[in-house]
Amino acid sequence: MTPGKRLFDIAAALFLGLILAPVIVAVAVTIRLRDGAPVLYLSERMRDTETPFQLWKFRTMRVVAEDSGVSGGDKTARITSTGRWLRRHRLDELPQLWNILRGDISFVGPRPPLRRYTEMFPELYGEVLKARPGVTGLATLAFHRREESLLADCETPEETEAVYIRRCVPQKARLDLIYRDRRSLCYDLRLMVATVFRRVGLH
Repeated sequence: MTPGKRLFDIAAALFLGLILAPVIVAVAVTIRLRDGAPVLYLSERMRDTETPFQLWKFRTMRVVAEDSGVSGGDKTARITSTGRWLRRHRLDELPQLWNILRGDISFVGPRPPLRRYTEMFPELYGEVLKARPGVTGLATLAFHRREESLLADCETPEETEAVYIRRCVPQKARLDLIYRDRRSLCYDLRLMVATVFRRVGLH
């Protein structure tokens, strides 16, 4: 990550954290009153193939004793009504402003993977994660809806895992590598604007 990008991330995260503080508090209170504790969901993700960190999100699912892998149709029944609304508007990701300030992620980059996938595909993620992971990015914009569609029909964790590995990982990596080769502050700004307006086709 260049010093300019890091400086931009810090300044933008502080600014957004300040103006969105009432929204963050309101969401936290709503989850606590409607769905109980915990308010936050912490998930281990990888900044690179060797460095894990805890990714912060607002909790959108009912808590279970064991949970692993990506979310597919097998987990749909666990999503709370509050969580469904938060996901639709991506408000569940507001706590990631803290991850940005810590330097775990950037605003723009590949989505940080679970450890299991970096261990399955170390060479692939070794290339993808040469760009700092981000909240949004080219793959998020261009493939997120397709990924949701592919995983929505999966009825078991095993099926979700198989579909994700076979059909999602390669496509997302292809887009992430395009971003890695084209990344610049101007390109990041284009992707951030595209995220706000839900536009794709920037690759």
